[in-house]
Order: sequence, then structure tokens, then C-alpha cells
Amino acid sequence: MSTVVEKQNILVQKFGGTSLSTPEARVHVLRHIKRELAEQVKLVIVVSAMGRSGDPYATDTLLESTVLNGSIPSPRERDLLMGCGEMISAVTLSGILNSEGIASIVLTGAQAGFITDDNFGNARILAVRPDRVIRELESGKVVIVTGFQGQSEAGDLTTLGRGGSDTSATALGAALHADMVDIYTDVNGILTADPRIVEDAKPLAYVSYNEICNMAHQGAKVIHPRAVEIAMQAQVPVRVRSTFGDTEGTLVTQSERFADTPTGVVDRLVTGIAYVNNVTQITVGQQEGVEHLQLKVFQAMAENSISVDFINVTPFGAVYTVFDSEAERALAVLEGMGLQPTGLSGCAKVSVIGGGINGVPGIMARIVAALTGQNIPILQSADSNTTIWVLVKKEDMVQAVRALHSQFQLHL
Repeated sequence: MSTVVEKQNILVQKFGGTSLSTPEARVHVLRHIKRELAEQVKLVIVVSAMGRSGDPYATDTLLESTVLNGSIPSPRERDLLMGCGEMISAVTLSGILNSEGIASIVLTGAQAGFITDDNFGNARILAVRPDRVIRELESGKVVIVTGFQGQSEAGDLTTLGRGGSDTSATALGAALHADMVDIYTDVNGILTADPRIVEDAKPLAYVSYNEICNMAHQGAKVIHPRAVEIAMQAQVPVRVRSTFGDTEGTLVTQSERFADTPTGVVDRLVTGIAYVNNVTQITVGQQEGVEHLQLKVFQAMAENSISVDFINVTPFGAVYTVFDSEAERALAVLEGMGLQPTGLSGCAKVSVIGGGINGVPGIMARIVAALTGQNIPILQSADSNTTIWVLVKKEDMVQAVRALHSQFQLHL
């Protein structure tokens, strides 16, 4: 049985690898922790492994070390290795807090109550039973939880896949009925576009769960979509904030709650522009004598574990995209079925995302106008209630993102 907790001023903070990678960065982490404790909150901290690939304790570095030593661990043993980085981060942070007179305890994902399936490397959470977390909070301790990991029902350590620490944080927030989950990163919240491409990209004060889910799925890397989906289901507000500053960052919540914001209104058609590059467009035309072509195409992709995206199906055939890394195999599968596919590699999917675009005339016209004005061919398009996608050549991607950002005046 899980312990059900009504709201008790619980805050979950998640600190990513760059926030913990250096003594200078950890000073900022400590500052955020002390500020919240001064407000008498009960604090749960979820940590990622320190640094990024190349740093000594980063997850990718640990994995690379096994390859260099000539070993290929099984998926189960690989998860044991991948969980080490978070443990190092958690123990390091606990030591810092204890030296400051702040009582803390480290819990592994299993000790914090994460029960998962046994899909090693990309486990799904089956339940969170935070009884131990609650007991430690009630004893006055800061609870530090190793993100990214859980335990299978057989007792094996499992990891949650890319973005797993974000997922750990929001899942704990949901299980604890936390007032808020703060995701600390190295950028000042969620921006209208990738600032490496669009220099005048603007931080967003408020974003709905649906909008950020779409932005994350379409290439924005600030927060993992699985984490947002869990928060949305539990209606736990999430803030995306900078470790290195004191701004409020971006609040992610229900769009209906925007009425509670200082301005009372968030009236915008488009929230942001996102992109995914390195994709290949595959076209399969209807062939004489081939029945149920579309069914056969997508069944073949599924049977060969090839992920498909950007799907257009018509009576005349099917057009879809796969990652460039899967394109050669996808084409070979189709050719092996006697089909005659064509592939266009080196493409990019650019997405215009906004909760305000549904049912508004003229949005597609503005997209086409912006890209036509830059002589950028549109290879394919599709839409949903909150997103319009266009496929362009990879060499046109940067200019397409900039043109669309300017068209919808997201810099203002």
C-alpha cells in the first residue's frame, strides 16, 4: 500500500549533471536549497550523474569505459553501471549539506519506492511507493534521491532511459502530492526557440502541459516529454529554472491556470519553434498488383523495430520519415518486399507549436509565406490541434526556424 499524502508544503528539486559537475556550480545548488529551506518546505532533491560525456562520472563516460576495456555487458549489468553516476552525485551533495549543518539522507531509486518493469535501459514506472521518503521528511531531513533509476519487481536495478531523472522528479512529485517540481538546468527556463540558432529567442513565463509536451517531442531538449506527461496526469506544476540565476524560469501548468498569473492573460497564437534534424523522407507509391500497400509498409516497419514519424497516407501510397541512421535498413526491408521506395536523406522536421493555433484561419498561410520568402521548399506538412509540422532540407533548417520565429514575432 502506498501512503497518500495531502499537500504538506513539499517541494521537489531536480538538479542536472551540469549543475553538479564543478565546485562552483554546486555553490549555486546549495544556494537554491538553503533558500527553499528558509521557507520551511519539506525538500526532496533528485539528482542526475555529474557532467556530460567526457566528464569522469557522466553516464556516457562510464559506458565508454566498458567498451574501451573490450567488454559488452548484458542489459541488466549495463543498468548497474549506468546507475553509478547518480549515486556519486547524491552522496557528494549529501556530504555538502551535512557539512553545512543540514541533515540529509540519500535514497536510491529503489529505496525511494520506484517499481518498474524489467525493460533494462528504458524501464517504465509501474508504481511509486514513497513511504520511506515520507518518513525521512517527517524526521526533518532533506531527502536526496538518485534519479534515473528504479527497481524491477524481481529486485534488479533498472534505469529509465534518456531524461530519466526528469521523469523521476515528476513521478515523485505526483506520488508525494508536491506543491511544485523545480527542474534546474543550465538555461533560464523554456525559450521560444533554440538560442544557438535564434539569437533573440525569448524566455517563456508560462507554458501549458500540452505545449511543452509537443515542444519536447519535436526536439526541444529542456525537459523530457515523459516527465511532463506524468506531471500533467497528476496536475503537479513544474518550473524549469536556471541553476545559475534567481529568476522564476518557466511555469508549466494547465492553460486554465494562466488566469492566476500576474497578468491574468496569456494570449498568443504560437508558443515556440522546435526542430528535429537528420531524418530521411521515404515515399512508397501504390504499385499494380499490391493490395493493402499501406498496411504492409507499416507492419514491416513495426516488425523490424523501425520508428516512423511524420506520416501521410493516401490512396496513392504512403510518405513518412525515419531517422537517417535507420534509413538504409528501412529501404532494404521495403525493397525485400518487392516494393519500390524512394528515400530523401538529410531532412529536418520544423514544428510551429502553440495552444492558440487550433481553428485560427491563416496560420498555414503565414508559415508558407515565411518559408517561400526565404526560398525554402516545403517537402511535406501535417498538423494537429497545437502543432503544424513542415519537412525541409537539412541545409534550410536554420533559416526556416529563424524565418518562422520572426513571422510569428516570438522575439517581442
